[in-house]
Amino acid sequence: MPIIKSAKKAARQAEKRTEHNVSIKKDIKAALKAFKANPTPETLAKAQSEYDKAVKKDLLKKNTASRRKAKLHAIAKEAKVKLA
Repeated sequence: MPIIKSAKKAARQAEKRTEHNVSIKKDIKAALKAFKANPTPETLAKAQSEYDKAVKKDLLKKNTASRRKAKLHAIAKEAKVKLA
């Protein structure tokens, strides 16, 4: 357990950030699962949006999100989903 006041605050902040990051990752996983179960343009847009939000919050690197979004497009193309 931290003893110094600043260390206590840092521990509290880390706990909050971890909780927030986990919730964003859960949203990504849920959107991805929904897209894989039912590949439609709407679910594709939702999954891509979640990846973009994660990049904006510095949870994922830009190229990582780009690679994963490209994989989503490949799945959509295979499922013959008409992209907007």
